[in-house]
Amino acid sequence: MMNGKHQLTKAGLEELKREMNKLKNVDRPKNIEALKDARAQGDLSENADYDAARDEQARIEKRIKELDNIIKNTDIIDGNSKTNMGKTIEIEFEDERRKSRSGKYTLVGSLEANPGTKMISNESPLGNALLTAKKGERVLVETENSQFYIVIKDIK
Repeated sequence: MMNGKHQLTKAGLEELKREMNKLKNVDRPKNIEALKDARAQGDLSENADYDAARDEQARIEKRIKELDNIIKNTDIIDGNSKTNMGKTIEIEFEDERRKSRSGKYTLVGSLEANPGTKMISNESPLGNALLTAKKGERVLVETENSQFYIVIKDIK
């Protein structure tokens, strides 16, 4: 999060809006029905269905509130900024042990980060090092336990 704002790509923001829509228009109504059905069973003090439905209701409402806050406080990463946010950066690790991780990485905000799909957070050590890097540059990446160099092959 930069400047109190979440950094999201347009696609990432749309995905959160789809989740919010599903929670409000599918999950919440389904949960309301489950609560009605559980109440109809009578004694609520020992009603496991009612307790489960209440827990689910709390989870849904909490996530809606969280998503609403994120959506209202988002800066869209458009790839036209002075940083490399939203851009795909091809790198090569100079450290032989890390060579297998050389490749293309997309720099995104922490909410969209998914190392498995090579979408890395600007808040991670590697992402932070890539934030203002230029093509052809050799960049030092510092983690809590080590440091290593990468070479920027391309930025798109």
